[in-house]
Amino acid sequence: MAKDKILSEIKEAEQSAAKMVEEGLKSKNERIMNARAEAREIIKEAESDATKSAQSALRSAEETIKQESDKIISNGNNEASSIGKNAEANIDKAVENLISEFERAIHA
Repeated sequence: MAKDKILSEIKEAEQSAAKMVEEGLKSKNERIMNARAEAREIIKEAESDATKSAQSALRSAEETIKQESDKIISNGNNEASSIGKNAEANIDKAVENLISEFERAIHA
């Protein structure tokens, strides 16, 4: 009977070990699934953060470009106005020169 008892205990130990291995594999698989789900969530958050950051950088660049564009336009308008004023100041001289040249051509 001692043999039967020993064999029974060995069988129980084997069953217990098999159950422990099965539970260990089940636990491992659950942890892997949870880690993968967590990794997917982290990737989604990172993509969302990257998109927000890119949009913010784009808005900032657009604002900088608008400011520079406005500055260039303003400088261009000021320069055009200055050229216009200089041209107006020279109109009388130009007319006098044309009349003078015309009179020379007529008297020549």
